[in-house]
Parts: sequence; C-alpha cells; structure tokens
Amino acid sequence: MKELLTGNWYSLQETTCKEYQFSGTSWETWDGWEDRYMTNLFGEPEPTLLPADPATAAIAAGDSIELVAETNPASPLAWALLSEKALADGKDLEGYAFARTGYHRALDQLRKNGWKGHGPVPWSHEPNRGFLRSLAVLAEASERLGDVEETHRCREFLHESSAEAYAELIS
Repeated sequence: MKELLTGNWYSLQETTCKEYQFSGTSWETWDGWEDRYMTNLFGEPEPTLLPADPATAAIAAGDSIELVAETNPASPLAWALLSEKALADGKDLEGYAFARTGYHRALDQLRKNGWKGHGPVPWSHEPNRGFLRSLAVLAEASERLGDVEETHRCREFLHESSAEAYAELIS
C-alpha cells in the first residue's frame, strides 16, 4: 500500500513500514520515521513513586539483613538484599525464593500506589529501588536455575520500568 503524503510515501508490508523521501533524484529510506510519526495514543502513565521503606533505617543502622527482613516482611528492599546475599553465598534456590518474595511484596506496594501494571518506576526515587533490585535479582536467580523465559521476562520488565535501573543493575 502506498500513499502520497506531502512529498513522502509509505510502504506497508506485513508488519514493517518504512518512509521514503525524495532526495532530488531518487527515493531513499528515511530512518527515524517512527520517532516522527509513531506515538502512543493512550499516553504514558505518570511515574509510580513508592513511599519510604521503613526497613531502610534499620539497614542503614547496620542491622543484619535477616533481622531486617524478619521485622519488616513487607520490605522489598530487605528481600532483595537477602536474595543478593544468598546468591553471593551460592545458595541459588534460597536466593530465588527471597527475590520472588521481594518482587511480589513490591507489586503489592506498586498497586496500592496507583500502578496499573505498566509505566515508569524511576530508579532516581530511592523507595522504588527495592522493587527494581528485586526484579533484577529475580532475573539473576532465574538465570542460575536455568529458567530462560523468566530471566528474559524480568529483564524486559526491569528495562520497561526503568532504563536507568537496568543500566545500573544488569550491566
């Protein structure tokens, strides 16, 4: 299908679409047409900002991470740190379980704070880091257990939630 639109024409073939521009002597492919013409008509939701995590003070005070998780079971950060510790000690199954717990605790908090299942969860907002770290460590634990699909899903979810967190935690 070709349409003439203000000196440009579009080629739609199956799932690909390219824009061609006339350079004076011939039609050339123009990269970047998606940025110019493709927009999300539904819009992007506002970033989700979680409230402060009470476990942060205990962690900063130097309490053992086990005690922090035990006394703050709703803290995604505590579970993420517990998972990181287990994985560092070679306890992959325990690390996976701790990461999964932190991930689900974080999803509960996100939903309570208006998150609708998608949208930005900025790394720059400190209380969001428990969720983002849980997601990153769940990807790592899944990879160690050979769960390729879950590894990919978690990394993609992390990248969609916060490209900054992805760069910080996955690289």
